[in-house]
Amino acid sequence: MIEVWQGDITQLQVAAIVNAANTSLLGGGGVDGAIHRAAGPELLEACRQLGGCKVGHAKITPGFQLPASHVIHTVGPVWQGGHAGEATQLANCYRRSLALATEHKLTSIAFPAISCGVYGYPAEQAADVAVSTLKAELGNAPRMQRVLLVAFQDRMAEILRAALARQL
Repeated sequence: MIEVWQGDITQLQVAAIVNAANTSLLGGGGVDGAIHRAAGPELLEACRQLGGCKVGHAKITPGFQLPASHVIHTVGPVWQGGHAGEATQLANCYRRSLALATEHKLTSIAFPAISCGVYGYPAEQAADVAVSTLKAELGNAPRMQRVLLVAFQDRMAEILRAALARQL
């Protein structure tokens, strides 16, 4: 049910794509900026109504001009060396995003590599957290048929595939 897909997350035809957002939810760089650009100005307006988001939490909006019908915005932790609860916060991003998808009766979801960009989370550790959390939580998401871990670059795709293989 969990698979790795390489490419542009904004092009995926899934029920929801997850946005690795900042706490304001008002756009930024990387995946966040790409999603906002692809979804159009309506996404920014919808995000303004949400009042931000805390680290480890998630909120949902329509997908607007995206092929995905929904965007689930989650705020990953900034890496501080691994002793400031980063793994728990990152796991909560995946857990709460999947729970929101389940609450909205969605059947497919695509996750970027949350916190692996400018937030500096080591990719291998983040991939292990993503895979282990999703595997543990999928039992609580009986409608979920497809979970994609999306990598834009070759290196991240390899890291995600390795994490998935280790936890089969």
